[in-house]
Amino acid sequence: MNDAKFQELTITKIEIFKLDIPYKEPFIISLGVINEAKNIAVRIHTSQANLYGVGEASPFPLITGDIQESDFELAKAIAGVLLGKNPLEIEDRIEDINKDIKFNPTVKSAFDMALYDILGKYTGLPLYALWGGKNDRIITTDMTVSIDQPEVMARAALGFKNAGFPAIKAKIGGRTKEDVARIKAIREAIGMEMPLRVDANQGWDTITAINTLKALEPYDVEHCEEPVARWNNADLAYVRAHSPIAIMADESVFDEHDAFRLASMKACDYFNIKLAKSGGLNTALKIIAIAEAAGIKSQVGCMSESRLALTALTHLVVARKNIVHFDIDSALMLAEDPIVGGISYHDGGVIQLPDVPGIGADFNAEYLAKCESVIFSS
Repeated sequence: MNDAKFQELTITKIEIFKLDIPYKEPFIISLGVINEAKNIAVRIHTSQANLYGVGEASPFPLITGDIQESDFELAKAIAGVLLGKNPLEIEDRIEDINKDIKFNPTVKSAFDMALYDILGKYTGLPLYALWGGKNDRIITTDMTVSIDQPEVMARAALGFKNAGFPAIKAKIGGRTKEDVARIKAIREAIGMEMPLRVDANQGWDTITAINTLKALEPYDVEHCEEPVARWNNADLAYVRAHSPIAIMADESVFDEHDAFRLASMKACDYFNIKLAKSGGLNTALKIIAIAEAAGIKSQVGCMSESRLALTALTHLVVARKNIVHFDIDSALMLAEDPIVGGISYHDGGVIQLPDVPGIGADFNAEYLAKCESVIFSS
């Protein structure tokens, strides 16, 4: 690498797009209903010809508190912060963004992703190789069943089993009797051998969480995500101490500070890492480091991302073996696929990651041409 060229590289243009991708069918969790992925895409261009990076943000107002419109406006402000600066100095660029804009991790994740994409392309390395990883893991995604009537959930779970997926995640988070009926119906449909996980999405109070988890013990549930309100870390620890089922922190772990606090409190057995919560790959790596130090395993998850952001997420999986569960299914729920390259899905829920520099995925140019967009240039 030529040090002089490294010093000279600057951000010259940033494109911001609104992506509206419908779901195949409504997706229902305890917090609400999702009908469409309303995401943001960014392209960061540099002073080196044809060297640019891509990223995607997937706002999820029920969890992260932002929407496409707010992220679109914030992306314009971030573009103004980054223009004219060196994209390879990722730590400094992220510090620049965080200094000017507090919170709002989802929109920041798109820029974080694009900066890492540039670094990978500049060095000629896939992202996982930048982090010292090796593309030798067998990665299989689970499939998620929306919260619904027991018979509907059982039918969906059986369909996923018959399609060859290796594990089921069921959305619950209602009354104990209803949730137990849901999981009982799913187990009767898929049998006891297939791994089954549940996600309450903060739907229970503390007593309901403990009672429900104890009632679910006969159904061999692998773990439960976010049983109580995200702010209630003390009761999360209490639930973990009294639950026969392992506890995973999701909405309660946005960044490395959350991870450190939860680890210190012995509040969970797993972290669920999502780029839309962490603000991107940079913070996700910090969360994993804390998990490793604390003896906590990790899962990666998603909001409503396309294969672009999920490809970046899969690089993280390949590079860090602390990640043991993979919930990388959102692209399979979307009615359109606007991505060129990137991860591919195969029988048995197997995900293959391409060995190309950077993220290894891009948005279809014809698709982007139809999207509302804005361009900032220096």
